[in-house]
Amino acid sequence: MDYKNSLNLPQTDFPMQGKLPSREPEFLARWQGMDLYGRLQKERATAPSYILHDGPPYANGKIHIGHAVNKILKDIINKSRLLEGMRVPYVPGWDCHGLPIEVQVEKEFGRPGEKLSAAAFRQACRAYAESQIAGQRTDFERLGVLGDWEHPYLTMHYQAEADILRELGRLTVQGFVYRGAKPVHWCVDCGSALAEAEVEYQERNDPAIDVAFLAADLPRWQERLQLAPEIVPEVIIWTTTPWTLPANQAVAVHPDYTYVLVHEHGRWFILAAELAELALARYGRPPVETVATFTGRRLEGLTLQHPWEERQVPIVLGEHVTLDTGTGCVHTAPAHGVDDYLLGLQYRLPTDSPVLGSGHYRADLGSGLGGLSMQEANVRIPELLHELGRLVHQEKIHHSYPHCWRHKTPLLFRATPQWFIRMDEGGLRQQALAAIETTRWIPEWGRERIQQMVAQRPDWCISRQRSWGVPVALFACRRCGEPLRDAALFERIAALVEAEGVEAWYRHPDSDFLRGDEHCALCGHDQFDKVTDILDVWFDSGSTHAFVLDRRPELRSPADLYLEGSDQHRGWFQSSLLESVASRGRAPYLAVLTHGFTVDAEGRKMSKSLGNVIAPQEIIDRYGADILRLWVASEDYRGEIPISEDILARLGDSYRRIRNTARFILGNNHDFLPSRDALAADELLEMDRWMLARLGKLQAEIRAAYQEFHFVKVAQGLHQFCNLDLGGLYLDVLKDRLYTTPARSRARRSAQTVLQHILESMVRWMAPILSFTAEDIWQHMPERPSESVLLATFVDLPEIPDAAALELRWQRLRSLREAVNAQMEPLRRDKSIGSGLDARVRIEAHGDWFTILQGLAQELRFFLLCSDLELQEVDIAPVVQEGVPAGLRISVAPDTDRKCARCWHRRPDVGQHAEHPELCGRCIRNLSDEGETREFC
Repeated sequence: MDYKNSLNLPQTDFPMQGKLPSREPEFLARWQGMDLYGRLQKERATAPSYILHDGPPYANGKIHIGHAVNKILKDIINKSRLLEGMRVPYVPGWDCHGLPIEVQVEKEFGRPGEKLSAAAFRQACRAYAESQIAGQRTDFERLGVLGDWEHPYLTMHYQAEADILRELGRLTVQGFVYRGAKPVHWCVDCGSALAEAEVEYQERNDPAIDVAFLAADLPRWQERLQLAPEIVPEVIIWTTTPWTLPANQAVAVHPDYTYVLVHEHGRWFILAAELAELALARYGRPPVETVATFTGRRLEGLTLQHPWEERQVPIVLGEHVTLDTGTGCVHTAPAHGVDDYLLGLQYRLPTDSPVLGSGHYRADLGSGLGGLSMQEANVRIPELLHELGRLVHQEKIHHSYPHCWRHKTPLLFRATPQWFIRMDEGGLRQQALAAIETTRWIPEWGRERIQQMVAQRPDWCISRQRSWGVPVALFACRRCGEPLRDAALFERIAALVEAEGVEAWYRHPDSDFLRGDEHCALCGHDQFDKVTDILDVWFDSGSTHAFVLDRRPELRSPADLYLEGSDQHRGWFQSSLLESVASRGRAPYLAVLTHGFTVDAEGRKMSKSLGNVIAPQEIIDRYGADILRLWVASEDYRGEIPISEDILARLGDSYRRIRNTARFILGNNHDFLPSRDALAADELLEMDRWMLARLGKLQAEIRAAYQEFHFVKVAQGLHQFCNLDLGGLYLDVLKDRLYTTPARSRARRSAQTVLQHILESMVRWMAPILSFTAEDIWQHMPERPSESVLLATFVDLPEIPDAAALELRWQRLRSLREAVNAQMEPLRRDKSIGSGLDARVRIEAHGDWFTILQGLAQELRFFLLCSDLELQEVDIAPVVQEGVPAGLRISVAPDTDRKCARCWHRRPDVGQHAEHPELCGRCIRNLSDEGETREFC
């Protein structure tokens, strides 16, 4: 007789293979069809809200793996808060202005005025950005990211552009905005000033030169330092930017450092005392005579001859001078350095520079330098100095130098007229630092990182000399350059931009903005010029708190969380902080989470040249978005995030374990309806009560991990639960009870009740990470409480009063099972037995071990998965056996009894029933619906 039909075998149409690449779009279409996001907002309208504000990616190009990390992390957080019953509005956005889009449009149409008018060029930029957004939006949605994709925010929306200008107006009225000619990072290829966040540092080789500045007005030198008439001092400077020497206006020394005048072969050099020996060794000169010693303060006001130009420059005092390297005497060009510029203000030095925006000198610059590029000047100037006898030493130095993050080309530090936001006047820096202290930073090191950046950053240069962006909508006094600081004026400008977009600034005459009676508050002049620069795009995105959080009724400011990559401490995190503190007096966020960047398995940065780039679209096409999401959750996002084919393959194994666990439960609960068949907690068998208690503890840990953004703990907890607790123990033991006991017996219903609790819990734990798979499971569950798993909340599990005691007892029992399995292993290897059901086990137990096992003797074989078990109490503790807990001795031998054709246990009563000679007595009773009585497992 075939007894297979007498077993309660699993039945489910939940597929073993996920086929994620082909099936995930079906779930995505289902969510879109039911307006899942809209339903959540309506159903949770009165619930407490959680606001994660989306930092805008740039609307250019396909999304890359870093985009995927960022959006998936945000989605995991949002969905975990949905499970807590919160209202979670998520409004994605895009940064739409700026140079990269201009460059793409220029490839087709040239610069504004060549093939297109400026207005038509800006319209082409807008159209290009829209096309890029459409593609990126599709890719983001394919990742399974839930949000208001029908109504994203764009920095090029008219409303957004108007509110950006309202923020500019607030800062201008409050006195933060001013015009200056201080040095800024200038990219020749961009043709514009750059923000700090647009600068990256790369290693390069440059000439490092020591240059002699000859003393001028010798009588004054002799009188000040008491020098003999024949002594002509030369102050030696050291620089790695020879191209800035035409703009030299002074030499700086530290007021308190000691300097020496040394004599060598008819020349007298002035050097810092601490650096003199190193400098002379660098020049290849022997020890020399020290003629005089004095502090830097005594040199102030003395003059030097420029190395080749017919002008003299003063010696000035600067606290920024260090003894780290060089000579302790610093070449000072106020047009090309922040410290130099500040010193120039103090000493009223000229800020002139012959360097043009193209990176070349003016054509009329003398000494054969006219028209040279920065690179050419770095070659020619040392040659010129050598010809004039002013070059003391030259060598190549390998150092870090600022480069454009877009073009990867070296930058100029160049003084140009720009618009700035003051960091110190008005207290913005100190207010920002105070706001950093009250913000939560995840990881904590983010606090110190942004503190250092804010503490050290110069005034914020907010103007750019480009076409596609929000205009710096200011009217500047024609006489002194002071902007009109009139709130009503800014509102008139913003109102027109809100109606017509940024073209309103260019299209309307000044009279549509000005009343006609304006006067400069600084000089009283009544003539003003309309500024033609555009705003730094970081000001655009830094204002999102104003035109998104404050504008959208479903949102609020400050947001609960900003989340971006670690480079945004100098980018969006900082620009948002400064803009919000300046206009609102507080940070726009309560917490900031930072993630690292993706690298390959060897820790190398993703690079096309290295051939190690893995595109998210390729992963989705091969494995599915859920594997990509599982990867993001399984890696520690706080540092570098490795990805490789091997990593994805291992994640595939983990995914299959999780999926197969759910399939096992669905298959074995095919005839179980929770409302009809579930047992109360006090009716469950002990092993089921233990598992239910363990489930409750794990759920608390997973919920806490989600709250604390520890997604690795969630992913590991889910995998280990499926692999160890369930696959390695509970489900393994449960199979006999599920398959062989009567369908409606207490033993089976007890197991099914807990399996249902496991599935109800596990599918929710999975939902933020494995969203598509969780939905797949949800649609196969009986009596599901909502149409989608993403509409559900965490399930409330029954309390188990003796949970702590059960956990201690079952720790002991698990160690026993591991020990028995270890003793079976040699018999498996030599093929004396196949499975544990081919074995009989004898246990000698001493003390509390016998107390624990005594009442379980009848059922213990089901837990240990053996066919026969003999338990014997011993008065003396057995000799310690390797791999066996103290107090036990375990022996295993092959069981020679006949195997039951139905349950596969070897039992002595197989063959004793005439009607069923192949069955054991237990199976015969189970066939008659009597079933065995169990309390343990």
